Amino acid sequence: MTKQSVVVPEVAVPMPPNSAPLLPYPPPRAAPGVAVRKKYLQAQLDLGAGLPLINGWVESMRASSPTHAKAAAALAAGAVDDERAAWMVRHPSALSKFEQIVAASKGKKIVMFLDYDGTLSPIVDDPDSAFMSDTMRRAVRSVAKHFPTAIVSGRCRDKVFEFVKLAELYYAGSHGMDIKGPAKASRHNKAKVRALLPAPLPATAALVKHGRKTKLISLLCGSQAKGVLFQPASEFLPMIEQVHDSLIEKTKCIPGAKVENNKFCVSVHFRCVDEKSWNTLAEIVKAELKEYPKLKLTQGRMVFEIRPTIKWDKGKALEFLLESLGFADCTNVLPVYIGDDRTDEDAFKVLRKRGQGIGILVSKYPKDTNASYSLQEPAEVMDFLLRLVEWERLSRARPKW
Repeated sequence: MTKQSVVVPEVAVPMPPNSAPLLPYPPPRAAPGVAVRKKYLQAQLDLGAGLPLINGWVESMRASSPTHAKAAAALAAGAVDDERAAWMVRHPSALSKFEQIVAASKGKKIVMFLDYDGTLSPIVDDPDSAFMSDTMRRAVRSVAKHFPTAIVSGRCRDKVFEFVKLAELYYAGSHGMDIKGPAKASRHNKAKVRALLPAPLPATAALVKHGRKTKLISLLCGSQAKGVLFQPASEFLPMIEQVHDSLIEKTKCIPGAKVENNKFCVSVHFRCVDEKSWNTLAEIVKAELKEYPKLKLTQGRMVFEIRPTIKWDKGKALEFLLESLGFADCTNVLPVYIGDDRTDEDAFKVLRKRGQGIGILVSKYPKDTNASYSLQEPAEVMDFLLRLVEWERLSRARPKW
């Protein structure tokens, strides 16, 4: 993996004032499809004579499998269409409700947050081959010209950058535990800095007294272009390396298992693992965690993710970036977050708690989610981004009376 030559200590960048643990937010009523999937799993347990003991982890692995999601839908037969229609009423297409979304941005500045896998690129068997299309890259580049734009991913930040290849974006890798601003400030950001800083500009030594403004200079003007802006879990790096190396060896007996070092988290992919081996793989990961009480397990789409136990996730990363951009306490900003995974729910919850912002879930199947809208696949995400760019272009061209 790529080594960072410069790491800013945790104390170098103050935490956002609103970074306390999130208050519980009542989730929306579970989607009917979720209940159907649970019935399917119970049926499998009842009929599965001779199957190995399936603990909660393996049941969760099955629930995250697209194959089983389709099987669950098949069990519902004629009720599937009705259930999906009911779910779509609660989470309508962001394309069909596009005018409603942009109307909510009236008088506000849109800030875009995008997951990568399953959002900008299709889900593939080999995580190293999750390339985004050139047309999607052009769409994201166009969005970034008009709105501050961040990629928030569970992937290592360097790896995401290799996929996206757009230096003008903000990148929050490892579920937001590795954040870096663009190398060069856009015209929009330079203007924001000029508006926020005192005039005349104080000497460099005096900037320390300005706290938040110092942070804005670092992020928006790229004074730390070759360094990392924020790494709240840097002390865990040696531990993550050890877990990665250990799991590489211990999972060699599981054909199809892939262990990925995402710098501040270790991802164990089981998309290509035979279901008969899921129980064994889960036990290997479980046993590894016993050796590291400061690490925790989360699960995404066909992947286990081992992360530090610090209170930091994609929702915290969203809050941090909004604070760094000067939008923490503003009412004239509209964060838009698009993602497809369980880990993106942390960001959707933040938007609901703020009562300000739009969450869009990318999924072909009904899921329990805190997002307000939905899109079915990356192709629809690209359509939405292009429509947003065109709407902004026309808005600017429209005469002011």
